Amino acid sequence: MQIARVIGSVVSTSKSDRLTGLKLLVVRNIDLDTMQEKGAPLIAIDAVGAGEGEVVMLCAGSSSRMTEITKDKPADCTITAIIDYIDIEHKRVFDKGGGEP
Repeated sequence: MQIARVIGSVVSTSKSDRLTGLKLLVVRNIDLDTMQEKGAPLIAIDAVGAGEGEVVMLCAGSSSRMTEITKDKPADCTITAIIDYIDIEHKRVFDKGGGEP
């Protein structure tokens, strides 16, 4: 699993029938040591109702097809959780509520 930030969305009117009705979001991975975005953006299917700016957990590869909405879909990256906070070594490094990390 990976941690990423939602940075945008994708709209596609012409696509595989198996993708119809699925929300597609643009995400960028987050480095847990620095909590900074890193790497190239990815497209992920949203299985949990995430929105732009939220920090989310991703599953990739065959695990991305393990949610109810992605089963038997052509998915390689799925948002499986919206992160409320992250603690590493007894220190809060991210808090969705805006509290100081």
